[in-house]
Amino acid sequence: MKNERFVLPPEAGFYALYEQRHDPGCGERIDKALHAIEEANIGKLADVFQDISFNSTKLGDEKHKNDILRYLLEDFAKPELNLSPSRIGNLDVIGNAYEYLIKNFAATSGKKAGEFYTPPEVSELMAETVDPRPGDEICDPACGSASLLLKCADRIRRSHDGSKNFALFGQEAIGSTWALAKMNMFLHNVDNHKLEWGDTVRNPLLLDAGGGLKHYDVVVANPPFSLDKWGHESAGDDPYSRFRRGVPPKSKGDYAFILHMIETLKPAGSGNSGGRMAVVVPHGVLFRGAAEGRIRQKLIEENLLDAVIGLPEKLFYGTGIPAAILVFRKHKADDNVLFIDASREFKAGKNQNQLADDNITKVVETYHQRESVDKYAYLASPYELKENDFNFNIPRYVDTFEKEDEIDLMAVQAERKGIEAEVARLNQQMEGYLKELGYDV
Repeated sequence: MKNERFVLPPEAGFYALYEQRHDPGCGERIDKALHAIEEANIGKLADVFQDISFNSTKLGDEKHKNDILRYLLEDFAKPELNLSPSRIGNLDVIGNAYEYLIKNFAATSGKKAGEFYTPPEVSELMAETVDPRPGDEICDPACGSASLLLKCADRIRRSHDGSKNFALFGQEAIGSTWALAKMNMFLHNVDNHKLEWGDTVRNPLLLDAGGGLKHYDVVVANPPFSLDKWGHESAGDDPYSRFRRGVPPKSKGDYAFILHMIETLKPAGSGNSGGRMAVVVPHGVLFRGAAEGRIRQKLIEENLLDAVIGLPEKLFYGTGIPAAILVFRKHKADDNVLFIDASREFKAGKNQNQLADDNITKVVETYHQRESVDKYAYLASPYELKENDFNFNIPRYVDTFEKEDEIDLMAVQAERKGIEAEVARLNQQMEGYLKELGYDV
């Protein structure tokens, strides 16, 4: 069994539960089975099932609960749900089904969804910009359900003949969400991962052998927007010197995550091109002043910021506000910053907008070409950024104003007079009809 991904105790197998489906205590048996699986695979599954209970009173009284779980077991025993390799081949049915359920839960769960799920098309765009490659170590310090990490892994596999030569790392502060991430990894057949449960800013757990922050080839994240109470009180004494460029505001933790991520990028040199990074941020990060303005200035002076990509509104679950992606690189080809305004590039939905494939392709091609495009992108020099007081607000650089056709006022006046004359003629004609009918007008 040491060569298998998991050890499955006989009493915890599906068919053992299925054979007893008519007996009382179905929920308790399933919970015991989960506990037995966790104990047999403690190195991989410790605490993953902590918030799951099939014996909960939320499923109704004992009889009702047993009926629900019996039907569930019988549904999964149907031939249509036979997911053995001999039937489905290499299709990732379980992983895709899990991702589908997470996405649909996010779509209906309101604001809370933003804590654990990044829309797949946004993840795809971020993965394309950081270009993960075989051999890369990839980290998401606010990984949620790990959808962004898995998108990076999927891009490597698609672009390099199914390569599994990569390692994924993540940290998540919310225990139940961390458990989602662990299951997401296993159900997508990704074993080369390390996910930690804890607060990344207050207590980073992904460390190197010397106790310092581990460095990565690729760092991606969709951290919580403008987090209050992020750890400002202890930031000045940070043992990892993450806030040497400035301490972010007490009530806005956006730059706390950004600075942490920058600090974990591999430095360039010795044949290494350096780390690449993409992070989703609210637009306030681009222009708010005081401490955040000083941090932006430092990032430009160190030539770390590569691109600012403005996204459409209503892309993210739980918020309708538009966001942006900041792309950083430890080693850049030049000292300019590319601004892309993709805010009007989307497929409209009833409640949620989406990035279509052609929208993503347009952004990625523009990013790689690194040239100004009329009303869409602008390559700004360090001098221009300084002239704008290191304000990254996209409209300062990308002019999307559409000039309207000039209005010929004399033609409008002539048209108005013609309409008035026609109305007068119709009124006169109506009066004649009314007189013929005997009305006094």
